[in-house]
Amino acid sequence: MPRYRPNVAFILRNSSGEILVCERSDWPGCWQFPQGGVKKNETLLEALHREVEEELGLRPAEYRLLSRKGPYRYLFTGGRKKAGYDGQEQQYFLGEAVNPHVVLRFDATHEFRAARWLPPADYNLACLPPMKRAVYAAVFRDFFGLGTPDAPAR
Repeated sequence: MPRYRPNVAFILRNSSGEILVCERSDWPGCWQFPQGGVKKNETLLEALHREVEEELGLRPAEYRLLSRKGPYRYLFTGGRKKAGYDGQEQQYFLGEAVNPHVVLRFDATHEFRAARWLPPADYNLACLPPMKRAVYAAVFRDFFGLGTPDAPAR
């Protein structure tokens, strides 16, 4: 039976309905949502706030949470393990920027090297490693009514 690492992921939406995707520093061309592991004795909400501040430089007062869905699971590829886990079990949170001119604060020394806003229907699953694509397809279906787990929109 696989062991899944508890994890949180964050979809940030702006006032135009676009969502934020970020390009990983260690994997050029891989665009994803901020995410991270839940530490021992940490609640999901505490982990979310910590990860959003670490990865985007946003404090909880700079966004409001709208909904949460999950769990979503994926296995690491090639039998790889991370901290003894075979994969991730993610809770996804949808949030909205309080300020329509939100300023992200990260640099190349962190997990992300770039960020962009786009309509949810414009996200391309090919921007992800194959192990994450089914989860993202389900997330786009569940949060935005787009596609299906097997055939997402665009």
